[in-house]
Amino acid sequence: MCQREEGDSVKLLVCSDSHGNLDYMRRAVELERPDRVLHLGDVTRDGQRLLEAFPGLALEQVRGNCDGWGDGFPEEKELFLGGKRIWMLHGHTYRVKLGIGLLTEEARSRGEDVVVFGHTHQPLCFLDGSLWVMNPGTIRGFPKATYGLIELEAGKINCRMAEMK
Repeated sequence: MCQREEGDSVKLLVCSDSHGNLDYMRRAVELERPDRVLHLGDVTRDGQRLLEAFPGLALEQVRGNCDGWGDGFPEEKELFLGGKRIWMLHGHTYRVKLGIGLLTEEARSRGEDVVVFGHTHQPLCFLDGSLWVMNPGTIRGFPKATYGLIELEAGKINCRMAEMK
């Protein structure tokens, strides 16, 4: 993978809910050439298999509701990249299938710039005031394979969704 110098832009590939389908994750890495991949759980083993396919790939993972408690991955993780705070989690602990109000309220109280979560398999990406909210959907491919991209450059954040063809 292409590593950039400090101060340059950083490109993050965000995926979730792979559920054993590594093909679309591999294709997304090849297509997007990210600096780092964020895998939001369900199934963490897929992230480890992705590392086998791309040695040296920078990968951050959290576990989802379909992952084992003893797998060594945290339920949530906070990253500090490009001067921004990114909170990553699967989302089930904040009951996101019932709505994202609790999640966004917590993200704001923590001072996050971006919150990324999965679990619902429904892609979404929007700016809510100063908080970017992203669910990359499912990279598994049913009903369609989707993922998210976050680009950090010169203190700015740009988030968008992508769909595998």
